[in-house]
Amino acid sequence: MYKIVKKEELAANIYLMDVEAPRVAKSGHPGQFVIVKMDEKGERIPLTICDYDREAGTVTIVFQAVGASTKMMAELNVGDSFRDFVGPLGRSSELVETDVEELKKKSILFIAGGVGTAPVYPQVKWMKEHGVDVDCIIGARNKDLIILEDAMKKVAANVYVTTDDGSYGFHGNVNDCLKDLIQNKGKKYDQIVAIGPVIMMKFVCILTKELGIPTIVSMNPIMVDGTGMCGACRLTVGGEVKFACVDGPEFNGHLVNFDEAMKRQQMYKTEEGRAQLRESEGATHHGGCGHCSDEE
Repeated sequence: MYKIVKKEELAANIYLMDVEAPRVAKSGHPGQFVIVKMDEKGERIPLTICDYDREAGTVTIVFQAVGASTKMMAELNVGDSFRDFVGPLGRSSELVETDVEELKKKSILFIAGGVGTAPVYPQVKWMKEHGVDVDCIIGARNKDLIILEDAMKKVAANVYVTTDDGSYGFHGNVNDCLKDLIQNKGKKYDQIVAIGPVIMMKFVCILTKELGIPTIVSMNPIMVDGTGMCGACRLTVGGEVKFACVDGPEFNGHLVNFDEAMKRQQMYKTEEGRAQLRESEGATHHGGCGHCSDEE
């Protein structure tokens, strides 16, 4: 059992939890994720690691209560436990694997949309710990949905907050803010990492491709099972079939077929859609061996 030692409501229906998971805390890296289950029959929920404390043996997760399972998670309190807390899974951030001295020569911007701020935070924190100064844009629909702003300001060189409705910070979406930084503030970036809703990452990549700025995205939002066996996170990257959970979750955003990914995401929500995907994709529907059972 994995005990919850801290719980905080960051915004309406968005929760942060610190969970006792020593082995995950010891080996986890920014960009990786965990799978949690509340009980033996509970749904498997993949969540990107928001932070970790190797000495305390705790891992921080952030989630939005939108479906039945995450709403049940939101009802858990300090002292309660998860049945399973599996990880770290997926590959660590590409930038974390890059030579630090090379990173110091680059001007890097992180773009965080909504709950995507949670997986951005550990990467920015890692950069700070290794002497790499980076900028960060945090975007949300309104002020009430901005999360981890204070924490991010402690680790980023500059934090730019933007809201769609103009209720806080810059008035506009993350793309509007990026264009303002480049066109009006004289900023130049060599690398961008964008994490948030799929539609947000799509339009960020359209803009950064026009600007000629290499961009990394995390396809964590399309994951369901987290092992490559369910086929939910199958996507096309540079013309090749990939699976977010086993090949990612991070990819070159300019090579991701976002329209296909969003269409599959909608189809996967229904039994009829899942059946159509299994039939049309055959052995490539699954990751791993590609020949496992069709049973859900």
